[in-house]
Amino acid sequence: MKIPTSHVRLAALPLALSVCWPLAASAQGAPALQDTVVTATRSAQPLADLVGDVSILDRTAIERSGATGVADVLARLPGVQIARNGGQGTNTSVFVRGAESRYTAVYLDGVRLDSQSTGGVQWEQIPLSQIDRIEVLRGPAAAVYGSDAVGGVIQLFTRKGEAGKPAPYVGVGAGSHRTWQLEAGISGRTGTDSAIDYSLGVSKERSDGFNVQPQNLRRATDGVRNPDDDGYARLSGNARVGLQINKAHRLDATLLASQLESQYDNFMTSASAPRVDDRNHNRLRTAGLTWAGQWTEAYSTRVQVTDSHSRYATTPSYYRAETDLRGYLWQNEYRIGAHLLSATLERREDALVNGGIDRDRSQNALALGYGLNSGPHALQLNLRRDDDSEFGGHTNGSAAYGYAITPAWRATVSAGTSFRAPTLYQRFSEYGVGSLEPEEGRNLEAGLRWTQGATSAGVVVYRNRVRNMIVFGGAGACASTFGCYENVGRAQYEGVTLSASHAVGNVQLRGSVDFQDPKDRITDRQLARRAKRYASFGADTQVAGWTLGAELQATGQRYDNAANTNVLGGYTLVNLYTSTQIARDFTLTARVDNLTDKQYETARLYANAGRALWVGLKWAPN
Repeated sequence: MKIPTSHVRLAALPLALSVCWPLAASAQGAPALQDTVVTATRSAQPLADLVGDVSILDRTAIERSGATGVADVLARLPGVQIARNGGQGTNTSVFVRGAESRYTAVYLDGVRLDSQSTGGVQWEQIPLSQIDRIEVLRGPAAAVYGSDAVGGVIQLFTRKGEAGKPAPYVGVGAGSHRTWQLEAGISGRTGTDSAIDYSLGVSKERSDGFNVQPQNLRRATDGVRNPDDDGYARLSGNARVGLQINKAHRLDATLLASQLESQYDNFMTSASAPRVDDRNHNRLRTAGLTWAGQWTEAYSTRVQVTDSHSRYATTPSYYRAETDLRGYLWQNEYRIGAHLLSATLERREDALVNGGIDRDRSQNALALGYGLNSGPHALQLNLRRDDDSEFGGHTNGSAAYGYAITPAWRATVSAGTSFRAPTLYQRFSEYGVGSLEPEEGRNLEAGLRWTQGATSAGVVVYRNRVRNMIVFGGAGACASTFGCYENVGRAQYEGVTLSASHAVGNVQLRGSVDFQDPKDRITDRQLARRAKRYASFGADTQVAGWTLGAELQATGQRYDNAANTNVLGGYTLVNLYTSTQIARDFTLTARVDNLTDKQYETARLYANAGRALWVGLKWAPN
């Protein structure tokens, strides 16, 4: 793997700045090494033992971020960029290490989310108000999760009931663009020996929005636009119940539902064309049931059944697509001292209804894993075989090794393969080709991390090459004369991620800088809507009972098209936030986003929000 030397030289300055930046910003503090993570291998592991590149966001970090969408929170993490066609509720893409949005496998309480129409999760459908924790694994993990985990894996978790008496909460907030939110919930434990834990939550949010296509973005060749404000409304709720049957066995059930309506602007061909109120209609439902059993001190199993339903429709220009995913998992783990062996059987069933398409398919998989944590050594090996009812079998593997050079320094290296199966739309729509093959990736990466008390710094270097990419080409093997999907694309995602955190007195500093080169290997051009350089810096402190924080997000130039002719300028955003307890059990929060009122686009002709204020009050008795 060859990383440009100019990138390495430039990396030294931001790394130094990230540990002493006076107004740096990150909504989250550095995770503690004793935190437990499940995303890397599907087994609970201490963060200190992981070989993978993982970030954690807890509920405190999510609330401090002031974000109203899951994608906006993720954009503050190393290695993650987003693009959106306007404001909240519109089409949103998340790029992990520059990889396509469909190359990230996404789970909610263990329930797989995906669209068999567009490919990849529809991020705007996920209600951030119901999310309690986020884990992000950067790098492919198809040897553990199967199809889709080409660029990374993101796991979202709802709130879980904790020990103690019932803990209710009620929150209200209001902000710019006549935005408001109401939320309420309760969690706790009950029953003999507190064997039952529960959590319930509901949220209603609404915003008048802003004009996402103002006249100042218009080019001479553009069509006429609708000058209205584009708002959104969402109603969401979740329920989670756990039963500790005895010391060795546990049942967990989760439910989530969200309904989102948002406005968007379509192009009109002439000034005399009627202006219409274009709307998106999104629905998301997830359900999961898990039984975990600890049969002996060494042997444990987990059985899980999951189901998700995603619906996307538009009016008055009618379009509708519905994806149903059903999953079955039987995971076995056997621990012998420092060794952990795992064997997993998994089945996934996909179904799509979209126009004239009413198709389904299934994938059966066997996954094997071996983990070792002994002294300074950490080793993780995984192998997985997936058999698809449509295109046949596919095998993927990964190997990762970590070595603690000293108690403070740790080096890691890993390699892995990945794949993504064609969606049902890509195979069976009028643009589809039944003979499409899976997209395939090969990844290499190495990392070095230093940790001393509350101070840490790290660097990760990676290269991920993908072949058989499915792209939209000219007319050919499909029914449409307009164009067809085909396996002709090749891409390369390579880069360097630098991150650091440091405490100066009672001020916590944090920063990350990414230098990457996501490119089309056929044309050697930069991939659309991804910048080569982006960074996030942050700081927060406690002063006289107040939490004060600031963050800075900077992104370089990107392009909106494959030809690299439509330029999207770089931008820098400054956000401020504060919170304090104004009375017993009452917390006041306030936030200013985009303090300098920067005008910028992440998708051509679609504006993002300018300066915005948010004030919230939450009652949560201790």
